[in-house]
Amino acid sequence: MPIAAAAQNSFRSTPPVPPTGTIIGTVSDINDGTVPGAIVVLESPSLPTPERVKTGDDGFFKLDHLNPEVPYHVTVSAQGFADWSSPEITLKPGQSMNLTDIRLRIAVAVTVVNAVSPEEIATEQVKEEEKQHVLGFIPNYYVVYNHDAVPLTPKLKFRLAYKTSINPVTFAGSAFIAGIDQASGTPDYPQGAKGYGQRLGANYANGLTDIFIGGAILPSLLHQDPRYFYQGTGTKKSRALHALSTPFICKGDNGRWQPNFSSLGGYVASGAIYNAYYPASNRGAGQVFSTTFVDIAADMANGFIQEFVLRKLTPSARHQPQ
Repeated sequence: MPIAAAAQNSFRSTPPVPPTGTIIGTVSDINDGTVPGAIVVLESPSLPTPERVKTGDDGFFKLDHLNPEVPYHVTVSAQGFADWSSPEITLKPGQSMNLTDIRLRIAVAVTVVNAVSPEEIATEQVKEEEKQHVLGFIPNYYVVYNHDAVPLTPKLKFRLAYKTSINPVTFAGSAFIAGIDQASGTPDYPQGAKGYGQRLGANYANGLTDIFIGGAILPSLLHQDPRYFYQGTGTKKSRALHALSTPFICKGDNGRWQPNFSSLGGYVASGAIYNAYYPASNRGAGQVFSTTFVDIAADMANGFIQEFVLRKLTPSARHQPQ
């Protein structure tokens, strides 16, 4: 009997375990775009090692089963952004705390002692862009993933145009389109090997004039950048609008967004040149404007695919900073 009473008193004297707490939050950039894949680190004297979690596609994270009445410290980091740190956090039993205003700012570049000219930086960036191949073999040179990219010199604009024009995939694409045109009988070249050769030459010439006029000559004269600048952050709506505006808005060599006279002028000039080698029945102003509208629609579709699909399919681009 005394033993049972002692055991009962011991049971009654055990204090209850307080309920644990939770810390949640959403990581965004200064433009209120969510930041997926950010690293959230939780540190505390009560933890043997820091806890780490990654934010989801919506920028959200959750740290749970946290002991109350002990100090915690949260640090958030992401590639291309400066770290964010919280003040000391002490949870009450069962408390769920939402960390608001976690906005990451672009990291400040460290000043390099050795001076490097903008042209040298641009050349290195173009070298990286020339490694960009969708699925490892389709050229994807005209897209910029680095938000700190410097303007291209005229020489580099022509270099990109030349590299694109001589790529075997560019020629293969012209051959494929020529086959489709051959089957549909457009333009009005004859059938047979001669007609296919004419269609192949016309398709390759179409692409060549478009690449060099809209991607090198006019951008050099008008001081505009012919590349697509990947946005990557922000809402899907803002990214879609950015992508679809590609034929109409471009970045100037001065770093400002401006009307894309280079691309629009390239479409019209390239369409006008078609009249020099298309059959007489396929020439005229109507042909120029119809091909211009087709080029604009294709450029809009390309921008949309660049923004939402091709980065995932371009192995070298996945490791570049945004």
